[in-house]
Amino acid sequence: MKQIRFQYKLIAVISMMSLCMMISCSKGFLDKKPSGSFTPDQLANKAGAAGLLIGAYHMIGGMGGAAGNNWASGPSNWVFGSVAGGDSYKGSTPSDQGDIVQIETWAYNTNNPYFNQKWQSMYDGAQRANEVLRMLVKVTDITDAERKVMEAEARFLRGHFHFEAKKMWNNVPYVDETIFTAANNTAVPNIDASGNFVNIWPKIEADLQYAIDNLPETQTEAGRVNKSAAIVYLGKVLLYQHKFAAAKAQFDKVIPAAYGGAGKGQTTNGKPYKLVNFQDNFNAATDNSAESIFAYQASVNDGSGTNGNHGEALNFPNSAGPGGCCGFNNPTISLANSYKTDADGLPLFDTYNNNPSVSDPTAPYTGNLDPRIDLTMGRPGIPYFDWGPTPNNTWIRDQATNGYFSPKKNAYAKVQKDLLSSTESSFWGPTQITANNVNIIRFADVLLWAAECEVEVGSSDKALEYVNHVRARAADTTGWVYKNSEYDAGSGKYINRTDKADKYKIGLYPAGAFANKNDALRAIRFERKLELAMEGQRFFDLSRWDNGTGTVMAPELNAFAAAEKTRPTIFAINQASTFTAKKNEFFPLPQTQIDIHNATGTINLKQNTGY
Repeated sequence: MKQIRFQYKLIAVISMMSLCMMISCSKGFLDKKPSGSFTPDQLANKAGAAGLLIGAYHMIGGMGGAAGNNWASGPSNWVFGSVAGGDSYKGSTPSDQGDIVQIETWAYNTNNPYFNQKWQSMYDGAQRANEVLRMLVKVTDITDAERKVMEAEARFLRGHFHFEAKKMWNNVPYVDETIFTAANNTAVPNIDASGNFVNIWPKIEADLQYAIDNLPETQTEAGRVNKSAAIVYLGKVLLYQHKFAAAKAQFDKVIPAAYGGAGKGQTTNGKPYKLVNFQDNFNAATDNSAESIFAYQASVNDGSGTNGNHGEALNFPNSAGPGGCCGFNNPTISLANSYKTDADGLPLFDTYNNNPSVSDPTAPYTGNLDPRIDLTMGRPGIPYFDWGPTPNNTWIRDQATNGYFSPKKNAYAKVQKDLLSSTESSFWGPTQITANNVNIIRFADVLLWAAECEVEVGSSDKALEYVNHVRARAADTTGWVYKNSEYDAGSGKYINRTDKADKYKIGLYPAGAFANKNDALRAIRFERKLELAMEGQRFFDLSRWDNGTGTVMAPELNAFAAAEKTRPTIFAINQASTFTAKKNEFFPLPQTQIDIHNATGTINLKQNTGY
């Protein structure tokens, strides 16, 4: 069973201290009236500051605070990254959580509650981190070294929450520890005195640099962040700004010699970074592996009822099977087609989405497939862990709008039910709450980010090497899906590996394949699609590659929509679905927040262009 580690289990402490950090749902993200029985002075000690820090960590999961428990703010970003990015359909029926259909088809409405819930959660998280910083000034029973580490953790988290807001909305305010309550604040603007949007990137960088300078290499609890995680996160932030040389310098510090680097990156629990068995990244029994760099720490059956992965609660096969409900977040037919490979086991970049489609019930594709397809999604007739073959259609709640596939990276094996899934009567679907961590950054991410940087400012050969490391892991036959075999949930592997579940073939890119920059970038970007599918990354990857040009994201997603309109999907119903260039690359700021913070007549929050 999963080892107990740093998982925000100080429930009594958190519950009581959280009362001092809650934001009223009827207020703005800066209105934080204390509502509990603890005064700031009562928390001005080492234990109090530690409890507040745990409360800030807890908000990585997006649950609690103003937004409550909801899937709009889950750490996987499945709605905003996967559904809006073409990895998955909303799922269920069109009317169930119908607000997601707007996001799925890029018909964003500024009043969509999903945007406001995400906003509330991110700024609640930032303010919880700020509360730690404010409290540490008052704490006396702590050494200077301890204080700096706690400050570094809080500033890392503050940087993370602001980064999440930045990649969602682009033009967002930065809230530091000097902004406390509505009584001494009139609102933090996202514009300057001239009405131009402010740039918060330097402040996010400063938070992460402080974390790098002051975090230890290892920590006693695996869920805390360390120096290597801060280095990687700063590299990610720089990459999003297209500062390729600066980002490369950060990634170079952590990529070990075994992967062609000279760095010494390690997890908080002291494991050198490496690629592990693919399934280990999505198995609660193997959380916090050597590939996990920064993750939301989930747990179940600990008496809290609040620590599990609530954000994924909807995303299980409908009816019988893991979770038992609710048929959301179904992988798209286009995503499944992306795993087609040629005779050499390489992607079909230009023709992958042509008919026949993978698993089409009338005339299915019969060619080669990248084996990661069956580690990413449940396909009809293919083993789904130890639950048996994925049934035809019965796991799909509305077959007219949701294709043929079920999500898998968030699910659990049958033997793990009630051990790594909840048995507590919390929330509304206990078996859908799991102990499966959500990896926000894993080492495969780093290798592929570094490959992008190498193509832009370094060596195409090094980029090729990094990408091939990721593909070589996928080519390891011990991690593939097999028929007629028992599944070992502890190792995330099938025991009898003689009967492949499908015609798997994956190859490495040959020498010289990345000599042309455009070819190299196409391969790297497609590799991210295959490797990180259903992990809430796709929309944001497309957005940063587009970089405001209108030449990357709109063509990609409109081509996706055109194909999906001919299939049993929501797009066949919404034939007018169109992604608008230089608008839809970022989501609209929530109208609720604009109304609150502009209520005095002063424009503090300005809406994104086009909304």
